[in-house]
Amino acid sequence: MCGRLNVIDDPLVTDLCGYLGVQLNLGDETVGVSAFNFRRFIRATDTVGIIREVNGKRIFEQATWWLLLEQTETGFKPSKYTSFNTRYDKLNTPRSAGFRAFRQSRCIVPVKGFGETEGKGSNAVYTDFEGTDSAIALGGLCREWIHSQTGERVLSCSVITLPPHHKLKRYHQKSMPMILNQHDDSMQMWLDSSLTDVSVFDALLQPYLPQDLFAQRIDKPSTYVPMEERAVIAADG
Repeated sequence: MCGRLNVIDDPLVTDLCGYLGVQLNLGDETVGVSAFNFRRFIRATDTVGIIREVNGKRIFEQATWWLLLEQTETGFKPSKYTSFNTRYDKLNTPRSAGFRAFRQSRCIVPVKGFGETEGKGSNAVYTDFEGTDSAIALGGLCREWIHSQTGERVLSCSVITLPPHHKLKRYHQKSMPMILNQHDDSMQMWLDSSLTDVSVFDALLQPYLPQDLFAQRIDKPSTYVPMEERAVIAADG
């Protein structure tokens, strides 16, 4: 699973957002981007920036990285059901958490990188991944929630996970995040809110590496001390 995100204030991240039609003017309070959660270590239930299309316009918004939320008296909290990732094989299961969102509210999570953990406890091994020459566009889902009493509106999101990729199994055996290709129409189609025939995304639900990645083993996410030489994982041909 995709367990943590790296969204540092990096020109490659802002370039990706610009390519998708969202200009990040970080000094302009009116565009709501000054709250962009620029951190190297973003974990599940934290807020993260997403790009989605609403009424034909691409917009940038903050979302809780946990797709299912529960209403409380004063707001919302993450559900007891784990939902920071959405498995590819649940997307077409009616009544699953991501079924409707897959058809109606897809989003892109623009990141510098992501992290994976193999093993647990004292045996855990942590690896961080970054694009070698571009940011990473993670395919995600989002949902909008309106509080029945206060009228508060919040967004939540998840990252879609795919079967494990053979090039990444050394670092994580169970899955890989959906990484959208930036050199074809994948991102444009993914954000197209008028596109409801999700069969066109069948090819995207297979493990595929569309860009070169750096892989860096670290001691742990909170301190980020490199444990090995950084490796390059080549994109699929």
